[in-house]
Amino acid sequence: MEDTLIISKFADEATREEAFGLLLKKYQQKIYWHVRRMVIDHDDADDVVQDIFIKVWRNLGNFREDSQLYTWLYRIATNECITFLNKKKQKQNVSLDDGTSAYLAESLSDGSYFNGDKAQLKLQQALLTLPEKQKLVFNMKYFDDMKYEEISDVLGTSVGALKASYHLAVKKIEHFFHTHD
Repeated sequence: MEDTLIISKFADEATREEAFGLLLKKYQQKIYWHVRRMVIDHDDADDVVQDIFIKVWRNLGNFREDSQLYTWLYRIATNECITFLNKKKQKQNVSLDDGTSAYLAESLSDGSYFNGDKAQLKLQQALLTLPEKQKLVFNMKYFDDMKYEEISDVLGTSVGALKASYHLAVKKIEHFFHTHD
């Protein structure tokens, strides 16, 4: 389903719900996993994804098509993740680098996030040690297979800075793997 068709159907009151259903079918799973890798917990991810698609429903009629639809969706999703994590950090009154990382690391192994693949679990634990921006860049590049130009559109950061963030993230992950055998 072409994004332009979804957008044009959404603009028509008679086909708006059909268009939104098509958008969900095409993007909901990708957005869910993008969010899940940031917030870790399934229930939190579900809540954030619901908030994202409520925003999309309210704002899709104003989408100007000056970027690709999925870039626009990822930008909304990323901003919602950051907002959610900041609220969580304030509630717990700790920085994400302190107690929250330990809590999230514990919930990784307790939850239904993985099917038991130890390497994948270790990678996710390593990701929790990264600063937020490096984690975002790594997730979009590694898991979502996005090009630097696309990530740049989502995050509003230069391609050079994104490459540096990704490189630093990879180095920190490698270090984590070497020191946590």
